[in-house]
Amino acid sequence: MEHVVAITGASGAVYGVRLVEILIERGHEVSLIISEPGKLVLAHELDYHFDDEQVVSVFAEKLGIPEAENLLRYYSNDDFMAPVCSGSHRTAGMVIIPCSMATLGAVANGLSSNLIERTADVMLKESRRLILVPRETPFSRIHLKNLLAAEEAGAKIVPPMPAFYHKPATVSDMVDFVVGKVLDQLEVEHELFKRWE
Repeated sequence: MEHVVAITGASGAVYGVRLVEILIERGHEVSLIISEPGKLVLAHELDYHFDDEQVVSVFAEKLGIPEAENLLRYYSNDDFMAPVCSGSHRTAGMVIIPCSMATLGAVANGLSSNLIERTADVMLKESRRLILVPRETPFSRIHLKNLLAAEEAGAKIVPPMPAFYHKPATVSDMVDFVVGKVLDQLEVEHELFKRWE
């Protein structure tokens, strides 16, 4: 089944990239959307540089996953003809990771000014999974109200808050914990962290 992954302009692009990597490794189709600020963050934090025609090949090369060429599709954030923005196109759900506060505000208030926002709106209206990974600190009252509004509309909020009971030794361990929690919400099996026993 197809998963939609959106990367927006909040710090923490590594979460989105790691999620794409794990989904593809497990044979899932991924439709990827990246906002313009998201592209800047990817370039700054992970040295991912590309234009729209190069996204799939750059991800395949950087992740070392040749099969990404077959399982990963990219849609420009201004492409309102993309299949994922139609309720008749079936997907397993959508993850906005990381989710900027601007994107959160739009989703929480039903705005659809770009493909990410429209696809999120489709997930809510079709009662499909919409998982938001908000990357901001501290939260303002407006942020908290928007988080509550999004959750009340049907979104699942998964803040990137790593646990420490599994004794993470690296930043990658902490990233994997957060991505693992997202995968749990998608009901995708993984072994990214040791579960509490």
